[in-house]
Amino acid sequence: PGELRKLRSGERLCLLLKKHSPLAVSGNRGKMLHEIKSLVIEEPKYWLDIISVWRNLQGCEGRKGDVAQENALALKRKSEEEANIASKRQKMEQEREVVSEECPVEAGESCVVLDRMSDQECQIERKTCSEDPSKDSGDNRTANEQLSFSFRVSCRCSGAIARILTSQEIGRAIGIALMKQCGWRADLRDPDLEICVHLNDIHSVVGIPLFRLPLANREYIKTAGLRSTVAWAMASLAEISAGAFVLDPMCGLGTILLEAAKEWPEACYWGADISDSQLEGADVNIRTAGLMDKIELLKASVKALPLPSESFDAVISDIPFGKKFKITNDSQLLPDILQEMERVLRVGGTIVLLLSQDLRKRMDGLTKCAGSDSPETTADDTSEMATAKGLSADGNSFSVVDGVGESFISSRQTHFGSLVPHGVYGVSLGKTDAFIYKYRKISPAGS
Repeated sequence: PGELRKLRSGERLCLLLKKHSPLAVSGNRGKMLHEIKSLVIEEPKYWLDIISVWRNLQGCEGRKGDVAQENALALKRKSEEEANIASKRQKMEQEREVVSEECPVEAGESCVVLDRMSDQECQIERKTCSEDPSKDSGDNRTANEQLSFSFRVSCRCSGAIARILTSQEIGRAIGIALMKQCGWRADLRDPDLEICVHLNDIHSVVGIPLFRLPLANREYIKTAGLRSTVAWAMASLAEISAGAFVLDPMCGLGTILLEAAKEWPEACYWGADISDSQLEGADVNIRTAGLMDKIELLKASVKALPLPSESFDAVISDIPFGKKFKITNDSQLLPDILQEMERVLRVGGTIVLLLSQDLRKRMDGLTKCAGSDSPETTADDTSEMATAKGLSADGNSFSVVDGVGESFISSRQTHFGSLVPHGVYGVSLGKTDAFIYKYRKISPAGS
């Protein structure tokens, strides 16, 4: 685990429990919840094996006993209970049909009622189990031990399935199923175990994080700005070498500079920003990280940097597009920003930018404007663009984004004649998607 914590571009590192194709979407929410629960809790033995691996990696196998043995007993007890509650389940299914037919509500709302019934069913089954005289005191002690093993379900869903079910509904259904299946205790605040479920139009994934905190959490960052994993990925694309001069002209809280300086300490780093509060936060982060001798800060506008032309080997920047810090009319300012970055960059240097969806469209528009006056891309250039790959914020490989690379391929020269595109990479910022653009300067600006 100590070595795994050194991964810089991974957001969460999980033991994979299940990876399936996307779930079929239907209008029957109850049926979909049943399919999701089946996906998560099927193959109990595989669950036990993965959890045993997880506990070994945590170094806590002796803390609460052998989890595999505990859960094997829970699964055995569950199969015995199923025979006792079969008649109750059938009766409740009949009651559900009556509720669904008689209640004057929409189909989606009736599923909420069914979900509550499932919760009641869970409570009845637990009560039946505890009151069954056939159960001896040994089994009761085992149940109490299992309840000390706490968990929570973190669910993220997008795409077609998110239009039918919410993450809260899915997480609740899976949580109840796991309580019934394994006898675990739900704890949303401080669980022993977290189960992550990601459902989208690409795949259905279930995993157990190896660490409580995301790998993106850095002990040397006092105040977080841009995700450190994305910042590291951007810096890795900048081809920083020993003795290089690196600039972030819109540094904000300095996350990109911090990640770069930690990974490539032999370079010299400069950060500029127009905001006093952002510069103050960046200064605190730099001092916390102990990088005062590596990073210099200055107050300046990205449109008029008080720096010599062709003085930096790399320019890396997250052009603000969030709710807290956003450039006014940022898409209109993009040409001015790029021209100033181009000016201070040395020939052969690289520019790496993080752009929003809107800025991406603006960037593509600038490129297309110059397409008719620019030389065509060679076959080698096209191959380079089509095969460009890197690391995403989640630690997965990502490639040139479909529909983005093509606009660059159509024009090797940009509106800013000396900058040549060298890749477009899609990254996820949680609720928002963004794009990392990489350029190389091939000639002096304006030539």
